[in-house]
Amino acid sequence: MDSPRFYILHGSDEFTRSEAVADLRRRMGELGELNTVHLDGRTVTLEELRRACETVPFLADRRLVLVTGLLARLGRGKERGLLEGVLRLLQALPETTRLVFIEDGPLPDDHPVLKYAAGREEGYVRQFEPPSPEALPGWIQARARLHGGEMEREAAVHLAQVIGPGDLRLLDGEIVKLVTYAGPGRAVTLQDVAQLVPYVQQAVVFDLVDALGLRQGRQAAILLHRLLDAGENPMGIMAMIVRQFRLIIMVKDLAGRGENPASIAQTLGIHPFVARKLHTQSANFTPAQLERIYRYLLDLDVAIKTGDMTPEAALDLLVVGLGE
Repeated sequence: MDSPRFYILHGSDEFTRSEAVADLRRRMGELGELNTVHLDGRTVTLEELRRACETVPFLADRRLVLVTGLLARLGRGKERGLLEGVLRLLQALPETTRLVFIEDGPLPDDHPVLKYAAGREEGYVRQFEPPSPEALPGWIQARARLHGGEMEREAAVHLAQVIGPGDLRLLDGEIVKLVTYAGPGRAVTLQDVAQLVPYVQQAVVFDLVDALGLRQGRQAAILLHRLLDAGENPMGIMAMIVRQFRLIIMVKDLAGRGENPASIAQTLGIHPFVARKLHTQSANFTPAQLERIYRYLLDLDVAIKTGDMTPEAALDLLVVGLGE
């Protein structure tokens, strides 16, 4: 391991931060597991932390101490004695110890431990934040190369638009799948993404509903016919739209009760990516509008099933009616 004796890994990008921790653990060598201890920083005492740091490594020259959530706890203006004890501990860390502070969110620049670490060779600080939407396609292409493949820019842009930067772990899993499918010597194409990523057609439905919510009738019509041209069954499209608005209604209700996308995903049993998109979409509609739209959808469904209207005509009427 390198010269730093303590590390501060913080920020909202859990995926890349976890990779950095895994790299530190790999660098511990064959007996790494025997010389790694995990501490819950939300409840750990100063004595427990000191004992973990001062324990002699077992048949190795390094010992890794991973502490999660301690610095956020110390940044609340409380437990001044614990903070002072941690700062004293950092000044006297044994050469055999590597202490790693892991924080789920970004720490403020004026955090006392961050300020202590600034400019010290024995301290290492890195903030992990997900790439911006503009930088995400480049991130995707870099991950494809890391996994031994290549991805065309157009494919990376589309994948970035479909999943976004909110779940890098999910995104990386899709990249691995695409690279494996393409195999050595061939770059992942836009067609590969459309064929293999299960969120693509759902993303078009998301975009269609977004356009309807923003009263963008022309854009909604383009997206509708993109689905039809791709061979989607008109009744299947209608079912997806009905389901989408039913979910939006439920998300709107849960959000009104103070739930966030993460808790909504758990309550409804849907993927966090879907919950985040639904939460954003629900802001485009009032509860009264959603009730009117849902009744309109049910009327169209009845008209189709009784033969009064073809599915294609019903979809066109829906786009015209909601897009105005």
